[in-house]
Amino acid sequence: MKARLSTSEFVHYRRHGFVVKEQVFSPVQLNALRAAADAAVAQARDMVRAEDARSYVLDGNRFVDVGHITVQFEHHAQAQDVRVIEPVHELHAAFERLVDDARLVQPMCQLVGVDRVSLWTAKLNVKGPQRGSGFAWHQDSPYWIHDNHDVERLPNVMLNFDDSSVANGCLRLIPASHKLGMLPGCSDARQLAGFYTDPACFDDNDQVAVEVPAGSLVFFDPLVVHGSSANTSKRPRRGIILTYQPADR
Repeated sequence: MKARLSTSEFVHYRRHGFVVKEQVFSPVQLNALRAAADAAVAQARDMVRAEDARSYVLDGNRFVDVGHITVQFEHHAQAQDVRVIEPVHELHAAFERLVDDARLVQPMCQLVGVDRVSLWTAKLNVKGPQRGSGFAWHQDSPYWIHDNHDVERLPNVMLNFDDSSVANGCLRLIPASHKLGMLPGCSDARQLAGFYTDPACFDDNDQVAVEVPAGSLVFFDPLVVHGSSANTSKRPRRGIILTYQPADR
């Protein structure tokens, strides 16, 4: 399989704000990445008990900062399940190698429009069976605008470690919403309301549930509105999202 996006894939991305390449990684490679995810979660559990760990709560959800790594826990009271680790690539060699994998990097160079890219961030998502929470509609750009002057050049790629379906809380996207630019955030009482996209700015009836087999890659624009629902199944939905930028930044 060629690593670069085909012309039709590239056009689809530009038109809709995302494109899928199915089953790019083999079962053997996926088993190694699942094991890496388990190891990273175990390491994160140890890290949050360190003396220098800083724990805090936002909108009722627990976060712990350990140096420059943030560990987020599941979105329910007294949650002990790790939900997100960011950045995660330093916690396991398999994720470190993934950063430079041609299957990710070559399409990213096309999408950014450069010969070389570097990593912006790498986030491990762990959505456990029957307890993994969803995430409200949002764009990535409001999270990054204060640290980057051209957030539209920070595309994402999600590598799905498991089969992703509506039942286990797959990624959902609003096609072509990236063409609307950076949209207003919500203005309710939530502490992080401004980071969630105002639902009046798009039609969630247009949403696409990205149901893909394990090993698939989903490339999506930082301005496309996206989110996910809860995992109500007996199967996990694990994956890593890597975001790239022009090199030498």
